Amino acid sequence: MEKISEQKLTGCLGGSMCRANTLSIGIILTALLITLTLIRPAQAAHPLISDDTGTQGTGKFQLEVNGEYGSDREESQGIETTERAVEAGVTLAYGASDTVDVIIGIPYLQVEGRETDITIPASTLISEKGLSDVAVELKWRFFEREGLSMALKPGISMPTGDEEKGLGAGKYGFGMFFIATEEFKPLTFHQNIGYIRNSNRFDEREDIYHVSVACEYELVEGLRVVANIGQERNPDKASDRDPAFGLIGIIYAITEHIDVDGGVKIGITDPETDRTVLAGMAVRF
Repeated sequence: MEKISEQKLTGCLGGSMCRANTLSIGIILTALLITLTLIRPAQAAHPLISDDTGTQGTGKFQLEVNGEYGSDREESQGIETTERAVEAGVTLAYGASDTVDVIIGIPYLQVEGRETDITIPASTLISEKGLSDVAVELKWRFFEREGLSMALKPGISMPTGDEEKGLGAGKYGFGMFFIATEEFKPLTFHQNIGYIRNSNRFDEREDIYHVSVACEYELVEGLRVVANIGQERNPDKASDRDPAFGLIGIIYAITEHIDVDGGVKIGITDPETDRTVLAGMAVRF
């Protein structure tokens, strides 16, 4: 989640209006950064951000329902800024062949920002919610041998979210990820290197690079402990620091076809959301 800019807008007709305009820009930056994450591999084993090379198999489906709640806070020059974001998403993957999946992700966002002048006190609240940009992806596992597999995952995002509310980029975007998975039972590692073309109407950086590494450990049959770290280029041109995160969570297989999961993601650098709680369920049929 991108921090709200401290730059005061020129032409404001008073302190409260200036704070509202600044906060509105912060909300847009927040929503844009969340929207940008939707082009990342959408079929990662939630709560992981890094994807794996696994596919569904010919004619099979996987339906994921996931939710995330993120909060962020900062204080500067007597002004306290807090941001909260709720993301709910449905992702459907279809096995076009044993090594190729077609995936569609439909996200819903609710973003809220509050700026409080501690010295007065007075506060400004801005809240937006609605459908965000829909993503369509293709995962192709092109190599598999002795515990090592590799895949490519291109994808596009469609401007279905309202860009005036900061819920979408306002333009079509695309991305390409290279994914590698290595198995050393009971450990499994996933490495992701990606490029995202962040086409947008808000003068954000358009060339975004992503790198992340994840690990899964099978604690007992059906229960995996997972960890993830990653970083990508900041879409905010005014910032020279990139968002970086750390994540820990669990995945529990209720049955062969149903998984539930949960996790916590922490911001390692300031531009990343301070804390995010994640939960989800995947059903295969």
